[in-house]
Amino acid sequence: MFLLIAYATTDGQTRRIARFAADRLAAVGHSVELLNVEDSEGLDLARFDAAILAGSLHAGGYQKALARFATDQATLLALMPTLFLAVSLSAAGNDPDDWAGLRKCLAEFETGTGWTPDRVEHVAGAFRFSEYDFFRAWAMRRIADQKGEAIEAGKDKEYTDWAAFGAALDSWVADLPKAGAASAG
Repeated sequence: MFLLIAYATTDGQTRRIARFAADRLAAVGHSVELLNVEDSEGLDLARFDAAILAGSLHAGGYQKALARFATDQATLLALMPTLFLAVSLSAAGNDPDDWAGLRKCLAEFETGTGWTPDRVEHVAGAFRFSEYDFFRAWAMRRIADQKGEAIEAGKDKEYTDWAAFGAALDSWVADLPKAGAASAG
């Protein structure tokens, strides 16, 4: 299958997640195009058999570039199998209020873009202090403190469960229709 992985990233963790997905899917024989949505002008989405979109949640919303891409491509995305990788720090925990917030943000993204993915995987992100400016680092330390997270000043802390994420990818790709199956009938 020819798969598109289109992502938006703020601090780099979503790019790492998208790269992991591309490498894993290519390793099992799929052709994969990895694309930052900032570079998607002129993309012919109809070339692909399926698509994965990935973005991270910041201040109650996903990246504007990702929302524009999903809005612009909603019609074609609806014609193929899709997976949305919703990256956030909240996905690392079990707080019911955080998960309610994740569901609300996802619903707003779907309504705002007109695209509803076939499947959503919430993927835990990371504190990327090496990428933050002074004010963002201060805000993120405050968030960590409010959640009782132990962090070392200036050190990144990753929450992505790579094994669980890999299993979720394997499950999604196993459920994809075989290339050409629709035209064989």
